[in-house]
Amino acid sequence: MKKILDLISEEMQQAFEKAGYKKELGRVTVSNRPDLCEYQCNGAMAGAKEYKKAPIMIANAVVEQLQDSQVFESVEAVMPGFLNCKVKPSFLTSYIKQMRAEDKFGVEEPKDPYTIMVDYGGPNVAKPLHVGHLRSAVIGESVKRICRYMGYPTIGDIHLGDWGLQMGLIISELRLRQPQLVYFDETYEGEYPKEPPFTIGELEEIYPTASAKSKEDPSFKEKAMEDTFKLQSGVRGHRALWNHIIDVSVTDMKKIYDDLKVEFDLWKGESDVHDIIPEMVSYMKEGGYAYISEGALVVDVKEETDTKEIPPCMILKSDGASLYNTTDLATIMERTREYEPKQLIYLTDKRQELYFEQVFRCARKTKLVKEGTKLVHIGFGTVNGKDGKPFKTREGGVMRLERLIAEIKEEMYQKIISNREVSEEEARTTASMVALAAIKYGDLSNQASKDYVFDVERFTSFEGDTGPYILYTIVRIKSILNKYTAQGNTVAEDFLKDVSSESEKNLVMEMAKFNTMMESAYEEAAPHKICAYIYDLANAFNKFYHETKILAEEEEEKKAGYIALLKLCCDILETCIDLLGFEAPERM
Repeated sequence: MKKILDLISEEMQQAFEKAGYKKELGRVTVSNRPDLCEYQCNGAMAGAKEYKKAPIMIANAVVEQLQDSQVFESVEAVMPGFLNCKVKPSFLTSYIKQMRAEDKFGVEEPKDPYTIMVDYGGPNVAKPLHVGHLRSAVIGESVKRICRYMGYPTIGDIHLGDWGLQMGLIISELRLRQPQLVYFDETYEGEYPKEPPFTIGELEEIYPTASAKSKEDPSFKEKAMEDTFKLQSGVRGHRALWNHIIDVSVTDMKKIYDDLKVEFDLWKGESDVHDIIPEMVSYMKEGGYAYISEGALVVDVKEETDTKEIPPCMILKSDGASLYNTTDLATIMERTREYEPKQLIYLTDKRQELYFEQVFRCARKTKLVKEGTKLVHIGFGTVNGKDGKPFKTREGGVMRLERLIAEIKEEMYQKIISNREVSEEEARTTASMVALAAIKYGDLSNQASKDYVFDVERFTSFEGDTGPYILYTIVRIKSILNKYTAQGNTVAEDFLKDVSSESEKNLVMEMAKFNTMMESAYEEAAPHKICAYIYDLANAFNKFYHETKILAEEEEEKKAGYIALLKLCCDILETCIDLLGFEAPERM
């Protein structure tokens, strides 16, 4: 289905052509002065020099050609040559009727629906998820959903940090605490216990203790490096302990990600590519891509057009150890083999921009990806407190994600029970849904690359540009629809009528922007565009609601038309919040 702006532009372009001018001049845009008109065209200004005519003469000639337009209600030539346009209600109604009839409200399916992989989340095993993990999870989940909605098979991979020195540190600390554990007996050949020798709470205390110790005690760090080597070499006891660490940690992570409605298709980690690193290193050496520099194996990735220094991409350190670069490149190699993606999207802190520039260039230069594969890094800003510094607890520590979610849920619960009588179960369920909207919308409504302030008071408000406001609007529409059906009526979804008021027309024009917005949100991997759209749509609906007697309308056909319009608005809003990763309750 064509975008509404394209249809309006086509009408204007035909008029330019009929008036004797290039049709390309007839491109129409949404008006930047909505108090004067709905759409505008500045083509007469652009054509004045070429045709050696005053812009107003060109504009007047175009207006003449639009007297019987089926699209425009009015087109006015305004000095020095602007074309101010308003569209016909019948044209708008025709357009949203087609939206209603089409799958996905007229979003066009891609001609070449290639596979996309989204690498997001990226937590380290054995460390608690904290507020710093929020953005990657929330933005990545939304980007994945947007890609799928636009018709692309999309795979989300968490890419766990599960294979480095942190594992050796944990194992070394465990040996000090529980030396009797059978895992440390290298002569043991039996089955290892199924139950882990630690809880998630103990595990999350062990790692920071071991990490601090390694900085003060060189001998402890040496043992940890030795344990890391044994793990990576396949020593049975170390592998068995490592499996326990993964199981306990991932089980805890899944509970928190489930709470955030973040779903990964793959739970792979750095360990999954450990065995293919030697093959990749040989390939890079034999292909003449990699060479030894100061003992390390590197690949040059600088280009002639570079204006700043881009260091070589290091594949192996001088002691032969692998790095993040190594595992990321091996992961690209594996993903290309197994899934043949034509686009790879990575979500990380924006401070890793240079790192990913190196890795992507290396992947292309060494042909680890097929020609034409898009490699995209979405670098996001930090979540800050009101003091402008990274968000922390009242005690000054890093805020755990689990605690943040719990605090917002409690805040919403208190607001819900203070407003009306409701059962404990319903209040808790609704509070969870609204809290998730507050958290996700609060994050996603910001452009990803920008830092933002996590303002609990503002994010949980039912007024303004917030998740709860969007949900409240949806619930209001559902309430009207439920009352209509409770009166014995049926919602005739296709019973859309020509608009009869300014506020109704504005609402319809906002709905008509849906497929344009979705295309832009997909192309720019920008969930904030969906947030901006639904905020405008919610505002347009609420203005219409306050100015219109909907259920009290006496003319049944007109009332049925309003109801059909509300149903379409509700469906679009619910589609959008699903793409952002949350849902609306039936009532609030």
